[in-house]
Amino acid sequence: MSAPVLEAKASFALRRHNPDVLTCIANLSNDEVFTPPEFANQMLDTVADAWADANDGAVIWENPDVTFLDPFTKSGVFLREITRRLTEGLAEWEPDLEKRVDHILTRQVYGIGITQLTALLARRSVYCSKDATGEHSIAKSFDRHWGNIWFERTEHTWAGDRCAYCGAAKAGYERGDALESHAYAFIHTTNPRALLATMFGADVQFDVIIGNPPYQLDDGGNSNSATPIYQLFVENAFDLGPRYVCMVTPSRWFAGGRGLGAFRDRMLTSHKLRRLVDYPKLYDGFPGVKIRGGISFFLWDREFDGPCHVQTMWDGAPLGEAVPRFLDAYDVLVRRNEAVSILDKVRRLHEPTLDLVVSSQKPFGLRTFFHGSDTPRGLADPVQLFGSQRITWIDRRDIPQNSDWVDDWKVLMTRVQGTSAAVETKFLSKPIVAGPGTACTESYLVAGRFSDEVDARRFARYLRTRFLRFMVSLRKSTQDAPRHVYAFVPDLPTDEEWTDEKLYARYGLTEDEIAFIESQVAAHDDEPANG
Repeated sequence: MSAPVLEAKASFALRRHNPDVLTCIANLSNDEVFTPPEFANQMLDTVADAWADANDGAVIWENPDVTFLDPFTKSGVFLREITRRLTEGLAEWEPDLEKRVDHILTRQVYGIGITQLTALLARRSVYCSKDATGEHSIAKSFDRHWGNIWFERTEHTWAGDRCAYCGAAKAGYERGDALESHAYAFIHTTNPRALLATMFGADVQFDVIIGNPPYQLDDGGNSNSATPIYQLFVENAFDLGPRYVCMVTPSRWFAGGRGLGAFRDRMLTSHKLRRLVDYPKLYDGFPGVKIRGGISFFLWDREFDGPCHVQTMWDGAPLGEAVPRFLDAYDVLVRRNEAVSILDKVRRLHEPTLDLVVSSQKPFGLRTFFHGSDTPRGLADPVQLFGSQRITWIDRRDIPQNSDWVDDWKVLMTRVQGTSAAVETKFLSKPIVAGPGTACTESYLVAGRFSDEVDARRFARYLRTRFLRFMVSLRKSTQDAPRHVYAFVPDLPTDEEWTDEKLYARYGLTEDEIAFIESQVAAHDDEPANG
């Protein structure tokens, strides 16, 4: 192939156009999201900056020996943009374009497709051909059609009704050959290093692992109940021991997420996160993709041990400066830099917290879908039951647990609070003051129990303060508001009425800190509801 023809092909494949085809393709799902090229390039810039800092200003794209792996490639955008940068950066090292591109594609850039379709798409993006040995491929010395973008169908390993590696339900993912198994090779192994050696050769070691992994397995649930798997990709990448790992994930791991406790602890306590760039606003990082709690990307540096520079993004632009801080000051990641000083002041008093008071799920042992009778007639000891969207009646003897709570004054909070808005501002619903003779299903938590109405109403007003809901927001990453989101909220005595002004003064908050709270949390204007 002549140099002018190769130049034209390289220009099509490796350089930006208007429009770039990879900005136009639809996502596979909210779990398998194509990364916009601009976002991928922000991540690559972060890697390049870290490399320069560690190597006396050296440019990573001018190094012909650095190797890159995207172990869950979809559109091929990361591999394409890496190749484009190396093609420009290595021009002095190898002036011959054909030789330079061939070296990059055969010695420096590697990927693993997540499906047959995405593997073909990635090869087309990077090699200009779905066949790396084909006539139109810009790589010239491959002897295998898949080049360095590997894909072979992988099957789940069933241990009972679940996959032993990823936890997929056998009922949902035991499929015939006509459907994708969604058993991703990179996480269906106990030895990722050996797996990669079988793919690419035992002599290949990776300096940079980068990409956007699949987020979760959905066995018919929804985005709040599906099982996250992105942490499995991250952990296997760490275990390979590259110099850098840079990945984009949902931000739920900061403070919640099913089964993410050990992963969160590893991320926060290792002190190897060099940079964290957070997009808390819905749709901000990935336009049109609804990921509750937002997304973020991190840079993990094998040789780093220090504070992480945390940067918040808003409407695509940095919000304030990146702030260096150790992430393990608390058991969750405090998301906003501006919130750290506020939380420090509150916790400095070592007060007990409301998570020790708020009930667990199913406070009376009744499921959400349970409804009692429409009227109390015919019930020996009728109890008013607060349930999903309506109030019914139940006989006291039919309450499975905590029936003695029926006689208390109670303050109820809905277990789920959130909207479809891009930014959450309430964080908790308005409390319900429920008098004696009441109970609830698991649609509610019992936030507090009292012997008289006065204390119950004072507590309900405390729950409505911006201060309290701000403290909840630091641990609440989705619509779900279980007991643990109250773990930063002080359990204050109800012998006085707490207002935001009193609370700000109690903890010595500055004008800037107060302004930040009130910029994040909208007021509840009306009184608590009556039960």
